[in-house]
Amino acid sequence: MIDLHTHTVFSDGELIPAELVRRAEYKGYRGIGLTDHGDMSNIDFIIPRIVEVAFELNKVLNIKVIPGIEITHVPPILISDVAKKARELGSKLIIVHGETIVEPVAKGTNLAALNSDIDILAHPGQISMEEVLLAKKNGISLEITGRGGHSLTNGRVAKLAKESGTNLVINSDSHHPNDLLEKSFAMSVVKGAGLNSEDFKVMQKNAEKFF
Repeated sequence: MIDLHTHTVFSDGELIPAELVRRAEYKGYRGIGLTDHGDMSNIDFIIPRIVEVAFELNKVLNIKVIPGIEITHVPPILISDVAKKARELGSKLIIVHGETIVEPVAKGTNLAALNSDIDILAHPGQISMEEVLLAKKNGISLEITGRGGHSLTNGRVAKLAKESGTNLVINSDSHHPNDLLEKSFAMSVVKGAGLNSEDFKVMQKNAEKFF
């Protein structure tokens, strides 16, 4: 299992990075992205520390740790600049907190994210086909999520991505140790979105490009 979207104590997660990674390793994960919530106020604090701990853990563990950030509730007009700064700080994985239907994310966030240098658009809600095609054009993956609430639009995301040939990944959006997905539950999430076991394999292959 590869999970590219998790949170630690550097935002609203419950665990320090080393413990979260260890718990993922114990569950048999092959890779994990550490992607705490960030905006203009804190990315210069979060990213260097996540980069450092990922470097140290990767020297001694079999699980691959990928340092990242989730740009969250940033006004759409600023997303591109924040993403650029995140790259400069060493983030290997940039996620944008998409227009989930259960939070008041600013309209236009999906579009601004897909026109920026990012890797994954998380829980993009009622994303349009035009936006899905833009994700495909720009090599950005769309997320199928195991997180409650955000997962309500997994079916739409999956359907449009399959129709267009846009890359998908499956992530936990973990904030609590129990949020980390067992492979069997991840498969249930995938099937609940109208996909199948072959789609799951493709999603895991899509995630490997960040190794």
